[in-house]
Amino acid sequence: MWLFRSQPPLGPPPRSARERTLAQWRGHDFSEQEKALQARVRTPAELLPQVLKTLRLESRREEAEILRVWQELMDPEVVAHARPTGLKQGTLFVSVDSNVWLAELVGFRRTDILRRLQQVFGATRIQKISFRVG
Repeated sequence: MWLFRSQPPLGPPPRSARERTLAQWRGHDFSEQEKALQARVRTPAELLPQVLKTLRLESRREEAEILRVWQELMDPEVVAHARPTGLKQGTLFVSVDSNVWLAELVGFRRTDILRRLQQVFGATRIQKISFRVG
């Protein structure tokens, strides 16, 4: 006895009425290209974390907050000659406008400045300060 097996149809699956109508209206069938584009489409929820990471918004916000607190806490003389430029791995980098002020800050005011900043931000966030002319 011979059993007849049905073979799956060859070629792409039949198009829906919508796809046939769109192809007729456009004058060309773009269904394969549209399907390829849909595979690459990502939602904003998928894209947003990478965009925020690229823009470094969190670190910029942190730097702005440190600058604001610096201007409020420090003496006006220190603010006029020194400015925080970055925070990396617990070290606050401060640019000073001259060697004289560098010597003043490193020699006499470093511990006071560090203590004030640690009271606001905590000892783990700002562990030490590095001054440099620039």
